[in-house]
Amino acid sequence: MTQDHTTAPDAAPASPAPWRPARTVAVILAGGTGTRLGLGIPKQLLKIAGKPIIEHTLAVFEAAPEIDEIIVLMATGHVDDARRIVADAGFRKVTKVIEGGETRNDTTRIALDAVGEGDVNILFHDAVRPLVSARIVRECVNALWTYSAVDVAIPSADTIIQVDADDCITDIPVRSRLRRGQTPQAFRSGTIREAYRRAEGDPDFAATDDCGVVLRYLPGTPIKVIDGSDENIKVTHPVDVHLADKLFQLAAAQAPRLTHRGYAEELTGRTIVVFGGSYGIGHDLAELARGYGAQVFPFSRSTTGTHVERAEDVTAALKTAFEATGRIDHVVVTAGILEKGALAEMDSETMDRLLHVNFVGPVTIARQSLPYLQQTKGQLLLYTSSSYTRGRARYALYSATKAALVNLTQALADEWAEFGVRVNCVNPERTATPMRTRAFGEEPEHTLLSSEAVAQASLDVLISELTGQVVDVRRSPGEQAAAVPAQPGADRSELSTGA
Repeated sequence: MTQDHTTAPDAAPASPAPWRPARTVAVILAGGTGTRLGLGIPKQLLKIAGKPIIEHTLAVFEAAPEIDEIIVLMATGHVDDARRIVADAGFRKVTKVIEGGETRNDTTRIALDAVGEGDVNILFHDAVRPLVSARIVRECVNALWTYSAVDVAIPSADTIIQVDADDCITDIPVRSRLRRGQTPQAFRSGTIREAYRRAEGDPDFAATDDCGVVLRYLPGTPIKVIDGSDENIKVTHPVDVHLADKLFQLAAAQAPRLTHRGYAEELTGRTIVVFGGSYGIGHDLAELARGYGAQVFPFSRSTTGTHVERAEDVTAALKTAFEATGRIDHVVVTAGILEKGALAEMDSETMDRLLHVNFVGPVTIARQSLPYLQQTKGQLLLYTSSSYTRGRARYALYSATKAALVNLTQALADEWAEFGVRVNCVNPERTATPMRTRAFGEEPEHTLLSSEAVAQASLDVLISELTGQVVDVRRSPGEQAAAVPAQPGADRSELSTGA
C-alpha cells in the first residue's frame, strides 16, 4: 500500500528517510609526490615491509567486508605504476585508477565524479596510511547509519599552543578537548556533494580535509568522531618510513596461529629444506613441519657433511630434495656460529669461518635456491639476532653478519617480488640453543625463549604471505624455557641462532 506523505502547512516536518546506501566506496588518495621524503618517486610507491605503501593500504580495504568498491586517485604521471600494483596484487574491488587533481579540492571533486550519482557511502583515505586497521574501517562505515559525516582521530599526547605571526603564544587550548585527525573520513554521498557545491561559491575556499568542508559549509551537520590508533601513522617524513616498517614487523609477529588441521592443510605435500637442521631451532622446525605432513630435508655439517659456505655442497643438498619430491617450497637457513672475543685478538681462521658460515653461506644458499623457489612461488627464511640493531662488544663480527642478513632479506624481497618469491627474516630474542649455551654457559631459564617457540613462529611466517619482514619473536608472559646444554659433538656451524 502506498503511504500518503502529504502534510499540512503548519505540520511538523517529517522525519528524514532512513539511509539506504547502494554501496560503500573507498577512495584512496594517492596524489602525494614525496618531496618531504626527498624521493624521486611518490611516497606511496616506496616499499615498506617488502611491498609498496599503497599496496599495503589497498589490501586493508580489499579485505574489509564493508567495502564494495575501491577507487584510486593517483599522482600525475604514475597512474600506470598504480595500475600495475593493482593487477599484480589481484585486487578485485579496485574499479578505477585515475589521475588526481592539482589540489585537494580538485581531487575530491574528481573522486565524487568517479563515484557517480546515487546514495553511496564514501570513505576518503590517505594512501600513505598503510597501517589503518580493519576495526577503524568497520566503525567508520557503521557510524554512517546514524551520522552523515564521520572523522577518525586520537587524543593529543602533547600540549597544543597557538602562536601569532611572531611565534609568540596567544592561547593554550585545553588538551582534553583536542584530537589529532587521521583518515579515513567517511560521508553519505549527498552530504559531501552538498558541502562542495556550497564551497564553490566561496572565492577563498581551500580544503585540507573533507570534514573541514562539511564543518564550514554545512555547519548544522554533526560530524561523528571515532577512535583512531597510534599505529595509523601517515608516512610523510624520513623517520616515518622506519616507524612504519617497525610497526609492520611487530604486527607480523602477532599473526594468529592456525589449528592443527589448518597447518596440515598448508604443509602437507610441501618440501622444506633446512640448512642447519640438526640442533636447536632448525631441528625443532624440521620436526614440527614433519608432524604437519611436510617433506623436510635437514642438512648440516655433522649429519650430512654439508658446509653452507661451499657452493657445491648447497647444490647437492637442493638437488637431493628436488629429485626426491619434484619441488622445493621453502628454504630455511638456521646455520650459524658465534665466536666471542675482541676483534683485534681474533685470528684470521676464526674471522674467515664466522664470515663465511654466517654470511657467505646464506648468500650462496639464496642464489642457488631461487630457481627452485620460482617454480613454487615459495619462500626463503633467514635468521638474525637482536644484536643486529646495535653491534655487541666481543662478538662484533657475529653482530655485523646478522645486520647484513637483515639488509639481504629486504633487498632480495624487492628483487624477487617479480618472481613471486618471498623472503623473510626471523629475529628471536635470546633463545635456549646449544650455540648460545656454548658461548654464554648456563643462564637463568626464565630469561630465555625456547627454541620450540621460535620454530613455531617460523612456521607461521613460512605459511604466511609476508615478504621483506624482520619478524620479532618474544617470550609470552609466563613462558619459561629451560636452557639447552650443548649437544655432545655438535659442530658450531650447524647450530641455530639465538644470541
